Amino acid sequence: MKKIKHEAQLLKKALQIGQQYAEKRGFAHFDEGTSNKIKIECIYRLLVEDKVLTPLATDKEDGPNMKHKLVLWIQKQLPDNHPLLSD
Repeated sequence: MKKIKHEAQLLKKALQIGQQYAEKRGFAHFDEGTSNKIKIECIYRLLVEDKVLTPLATDKEDGPNMKHKLVLWIQKQLPDNHPLLSD
């Protein structure tokens, strides 16, 4: 898995946008005490269910791969001139 510049910030943005997406789909928002691990898995599975993301192979469905998939997704959603995409 290739290391992505600003990966932590991109993941944070992906969780933010993913939560907004989930709320628009009718899901309740996450409680403040909900761990990032649970948020990542829920958002990943919702995006896969809606065919926004292609699913990982079953044996590759783990936390780091789901994080990476969300980071790649948010990179494609952000405009080209977004500060997190700059080198």
